[in-house]
Amino acid sequence: MGAINRQYLFGLIFIIFGGYQIFNNHDYLESSVYMLAGLSFAFNAATSEPKLIAYKKVLVMITWALIIATGIMFLYLLQFKL
Repeated sequence: MGAINRQYLFGLIFIIFGGYQIFNNHDYLESSVYMLAGLSFAFNAATSEPKLIAYKKVLVMITWALIIATGIMFLYLLQFKL
């Protein structure tokens, strides 16, 4: 398994676990952290795709926005959930 496929796999695992948090625990705050992290992994992997080279700059900006949003949501979760 290559590095790009591994990032897609981790993204999928994070998104599935976020869905699990919604449906079983009804914890929307924690699920949003997992889903944002999963999307970050997926968009980061998409930046390395040869077919999407024309959109690389936009994909990198989206990836960084998702990473920053994940960090903010995680800090919010730590502050108000514990």
